[in-house]
Parts: sequence; structure tokens; C-alpha cells
Amino acid sequence: MARTRVYRKGVLEAENFPVAEVSDYLADPVAVVWFDLCEPTAADLESIREELGLHELAVENALNEHQRPKVDRYKTHLFVTAYSVALDTTTGQLDMYEVAAFVTSNAMVTVRKTAGFDIDDVVRRWDSTDVGAVTTGFLLYGLLDYVVDTHFEAVQSLDTQIEALEDQLFADDPRDKEVQRRTFELRKSLVTLRRVVLPMREVVNTLMRRDLGLVDPDLLPYYQDVYDHVLRASEWTESLRDLITTILETYLTVRGNRLSVITKQITSWAAIIAVPTAVTGFYGQNVPYPGFGHPAGFWTSAVIILGTSGLLYLIFRRKGWL
Repeated sequence: MARTRVYRKGVLEAENFPVAEVSDYLADPVAVVWFDLCEPTAADLESIREELGLHELAVENALNEHQRPKVDRYKTHLFVTAYSVALDTTTGQLDMYEVAAFVTSNAMVTVRKTAGFDIDDVVRRWDSTDVGAVTTGFLLYGLLDYVVDTHFEAVQSLDTQIEALEDQLFADDPRDKEVQRRTFELRKSLVTLRRVVLPMREVVNTLMRRDLGLVDPDLLPYYQDVYDHVLRASEWTESLRDLITTILETYLTVRGNRLSVITKQITSWAAIIAVPTAVTGFYGQNVPYPGFGHPAGFWTSAVIILGTSGLLYLIFRRKGWL
């Protein structure tokens, strides 16, 4: 069911009325109308295209998924695309929910591609913010504020997960397989998040341009606040990108060091084992040798084996190879 609202002179006059009544409210020049469509069909958008004079390319983009966050300017309206995100801390997977908005002088239409986009939170932001006159610029601000806040929460959650990953790198009981899997999961989510966060700088910056006439002086501080959050999320995302790369490199280095230690240990034991092998092999020749055929020969070889092996063990132990 489509959600609808109409504001007149900055006051909410009616909501959740049938979409068929939108035309009547749009005829009033002082009314500001908003209605939301979730997973609409081509026929649904075609009906509002004629009513609001929307460009066919904008309608086509609203129907197609996986659009880039952007602002398209047309003669009678703006078309805005953005994504809200949510990070699953258990799996490390980042979920994205696409939303498109048509913005005219007195109406805004939001088109949600999935029900995962929390439009109720957007409505709560409108009701809790007092800016005087309600315009389409104000309605768009509430939408962008929610979107950017989800970006910030996802970045913060990723930062926490990466810090936990750092602690596992130097744990006394390393879990190499788990660390490797978690690293690539977070790296994949970070790359996905970066694709939707970075373009938002251009989106918000474009909307603040004076020639658009969308942001009046009363709204400008609110849009600047959103832009500041966008910059912080973008910079944080870039720093986490470098950090996850460093963690991966450190993981490979630590693993290489452990392999080097294991190699030294195996080599040390091989050297120790080589001593009795050499002695017993030497005494196994088919020629007489000192102590041949006498008990003294056995004790001589035993002393040589034990003494040399013990000496090598002490040397390797002192060097830290064992």
C-alpha cells in the first residue's frame, strides 16, 4: 500500500489518503505532496509520469536496479538515487537497499526497490525536525539524512569488526582459516560500501547548488550537516580500506614468519637425527673398527651419539630454533 502525505503552509494536513487523490492536492500551489511506492510496476510509474511530467529516462532508471548514486536534472524535476545499507556482523555481509526519488517544486515521490528500506525512519525524521515551512527540499533532506546515517553506522560497525580482527592476528592460539575468511568477508563488504558512499559527496554537493533552487537559507545548515557526515564516512571508508589491506599484508607476514620458525625446527631435528644415523652407518661397515666385536665398541658409539645429539640440542635451543 502506498504511503501518502500532504503539507499545507508547513503543517501536516492529511496522510495515508488514496493515491487517486494526489491530483487534487497537486492542483493547490501552496500544498506539498509526498507519496511512496514500494516495488512499483511499470504501469504504476507510467500513471505518475503523466501526472507530474516526469522524463521517460528517469522513470526507466527508477524501474531498473543497481543504479549508481546520482542526481539527474531534468526540465521539470530532479531524479535522485541512493542506497541505505546494513552490515550483518555475524556473516560480515553488507545489505543494500536502493531508493529513487522524483523531486518537483511541490511534490516528492520515493520509489523503493525493496521493502528493506526503512521509510518509517525517514517519516520520523520529518516529524522530529522543525524547520518552519515544509518544502520538497526538506523532505529530500530527511531522506538523505537517513541514508547517510546508515552509511555512518555501517562504517563504524566495520571499524569494530576490523579491530577485533587485528587482535586475532597475534593471538597465542591463531586460527588462520577463520582469520583469512573473515578478512576477505570484511574486505568485500568494504569495497561494496565504498561504491555507495563516495558518490554521495557529489550528490549532496549538487543539491546544494543555488541554481537548483532546492535548498533555501533555512535548510542550508541541515544540508551542510549531511555533507559533513558524508565526508566523514568517505574518509573513514578510505582509511579502513588501507587498514584492511595492511591487516592482510600483516597476516601473510606473520604466517610466513611462523613457517620460517617451523622450517628451522624441522631442520634442527633433522641435524640431530643425522648424528646417530652417521655413527651407526659408519660402524655398520664390513671392516674392523675400534671396539669391533667387543662391548667397548657399543658403548663408544652410544656415547658419541648421545653426546653429539645433546650438544646440538643445547646449541639449537639457545638460538631459539627449538
